[in-house]
Amino acid sequence: MTAYPLTWLYAPGDRPQVVAKALTSGADIVVVDLEDAVASDRKDYARAATAELLAHAPAVPVHVRVNALDSPWGERDIAALAPSAGLSGLRLAKITSPAEVAHVARRATRADLYALLETALAVEQAYVIACSHPNLRGIALGEADLRADLGVRDDTGLDWPRSRVVVAARAAGLPPPPQSVHPDTRDLDGLAASCAHGRALGFLGRAAIHPRQLPVIERAYLPSEAEIERAETVLKAAATDHGAQALPDGRFVDAAVVTAAQRTLSLARRR
Repeated sequence: MTAYPLTWLYAPGDRPQVVAKALTSGADIVVVDLEDAVASDRKDYARAATAELLAHAPAVPVHVRVNALDSPWGERDIAALAPSAGLSGLRLAKITSPAEVAHVARRATRADLYALLETALAVEQAYVIACSHPNLRGIALGEADLRADLGVRDDTGLDWPRSRVVVAARAAGLPPPPQSVHPDTRDLDGLAASCAHGRALGFLGRAAIHPRQLPVIERAYLPSEAEIERAETVLKAAATDHGAQALPDGRFVDAAVVTAAQRTLSLARRR
């Protein structure tokens, strides 16, 4: 897996043929969904099909979004999938407290965990959730549920929760979170604009629900030629003087700026 994944493609766990296509889509990570994408009467089949898929490691990292812990299926999902050789991560739906993450960590001792924050309570708890366990590798918003919980009508109403989650991840030493999905799979211009806005807020990459969204997301999050040039200038200056300094163009360079430049050049290798 790339050091900085940019694309997470969701595929419904009860449709193995769709999962198989997702694995060849070019997504950095495929997320097999056992939760919202699967009807109640298909949950057991989806779990069994996913366990069969993950009996051996697929060519692409696979995460599984399991059902919420307070649902009839969440505990069974974790028990069945946590030992799987091909599992790269468990995405935990509707997390609201650090205790829930710790509970899963005790049951899935080898799995990397990712908490999905989908309610007002979860957003208020973002930092303590982000610090809840060493096996927690990331947090992200579930914006569809959050939008309903908050009664938000306009997309800008989610900007504060978005920034809250970005800050919480950074404060806890986690990677920048990916954006939540853009639900209109045909609105690629809207997706591009939304990605640009998300990037400005501090997100890195995005979840997708259709392969056609992947190139748009990747283009939006890859650095421009100008950004690459600026990053190279920063690292060149840092190589000759390890203290804080000002560049000829007036930019101030310190350790945080150097770290950001290194990330930019790491992403640039994907171009």
